[in-house]
Amino acid sequence: MRILLTGANGYIGMRLLPQLLEQGHEVICAVRNKNRFTSNKELKEKVEVVELDFLEDDTAPEKIKNIDVAYYLIHSMTASTKDFDKQEAQAAENFKKMMSETTVNQVIYLSGIINEEKLSKHLESRKAVEEILYKGDFNLTVLRAAIIVGSGSSSFEIIRDLCEKLPVMVTPKWVKTKSQPIAIRNIIQYLTGVIGREECYNESFDVGGPDVLTYQDMMEQYAEIRGLKLWIVGVPFMSPKLSSYWLYFVTSTSYRLAQNLVDSMSVEVITRDTRLKEILNIELIPYKEAIELAFYKIEQNEVISSWKDSLSSGRFRKELNKYIQIPKYGCLLDEKSVKVNDPEAALERIWAIGGLNGWYYGNWLWKVRGYLDKLAGGVGLRRGRTHPTKINAGDSLDFWRVLLADKEEKRLLLFAEMKVPGEAWLEFKIDENNVLHQTATFRPKGLVGRAYWYSMYPFHYFIFEGMINKIAKGIKKD
Repeated sequence: MRILLTGANGYIGMRLLPQLLEQGHEVICAVRNKNRFTSNKELKEKVEVVELDFLEDDTAPEKIKNIDVAYYLIHSMTASTKDFDKQEAQAAENFKKMMSETTVNQVIYLSGIINEEKLSKHLESRKAVEEILYKGDFNLTVLRAAIIVGSGSSSFEIIRDLCEKLPVMVTPKWVKTKSQPIAIRNIIQYLTGVIGREECYNESFDVGGPDVLTYQDMMEQYAEIRGLKLWIVGVPFMSPKLSSYWLYFVTSTSYRLAQNLVDSMSVEVITRDTRLKEILNIELIPYKEAIELAFYKIEQNEVISSWKDSLSSGRFRKELNKYIQIPKYGCLLDEKSVKVNDPEAALERIWAIGGLNGWYYGNWLWKVRGYLDKLAGGVGLRRGRTHPTKINAGDSLDFWRVLLADKEEKRLLLFAEMKVPGEAWLEFKIDENNVLHQTATFRPKGLVGRAYWYSMYPFHYFIFEGMINKIAKGIKKD
């Protein structure tokens, strides 16, 4: 079948695409930015790619007019605390209008479980999107999922952060809320299994794992698998706002997402209509096994996608392209160059920068800057990186965003997503004479921006000098 995959760069989309291709489908990937699409050359050669922004576009390009099935995997919960529901409704309306100009027969939408009378804003938004899509001129299949467990999923990474960093937790009352976590492998089985099945047309199904667990149960079972000691003390008086700050400072989530998660965690997400399990004969994976599978992927460096690479996990909302051209005027620079004896080895060190490897010099100062960024409402350093040696345009890299990663040109360009009074770029490039150029560019915003740059200059001098020398010479990190 000819399939349109929206949200192809997202956590679910990146997992779903290889399975669709393996099953022999012809896939068109809809993304907001082609430059962010997977660097896997084999995948790129097998698919068509079209740039679409469903918040703005509502006319079907010629490339997608002849399709049989479309996946709707567009979510905006992390984009804004106040109006993400309006954005999701607008995107759904535009998608529905666009589909009316195509030959699509079936649309598959991944939603959330909405069985409680009182829903969170997040789940109300999912329900509203369902209602919009049901009005479309196509057969709709809705999969209502509980939290998804897999390497790189937001639920898994948040639980991982909490358990690995806090052996003793004073927790809000939502840790007693029940959920039915489902393994990412099962989600992909459901998403592919409903393709073209007429008994699934114009139907909504709940999909969850075999275990009904509280969030405390999930943390305790995670700790058991990891061999960690964990003590959890619940308190009834922690307000939603305080809970959001607690989640934000302890984990790698943004404050916007933390607020929306806390709102949702007060609502039970338990399946009721489980017909689809029998229709597709799915063998559900228990929660503990899902955790073990996630760690197998992590240990093998096979994490395909991570929620932290979403543009909305930082300060970006739209295109990266407008930041790639570094401005020449009104900027302050820190430029350093050094001759490299082994350019290939130096390039590998550049491509491995950040995350667990750190920044090669003054790592404790980078950590302090990360803590200060968190206090100021920024992303901090906890996002790390998805893969230890591979970088793609659009990836998050600690509190930077990758704008360009071209190994053939031997150039890496990063844009700062930490809280700064201006805009900042960090570029590494090895030229044809094997000279490594490291350039920090800052475009200040007013006098405050200039004061910030000059107050940081002494630290920059030592950090940037040490960093370029260690990248060039291969000296072990601090």
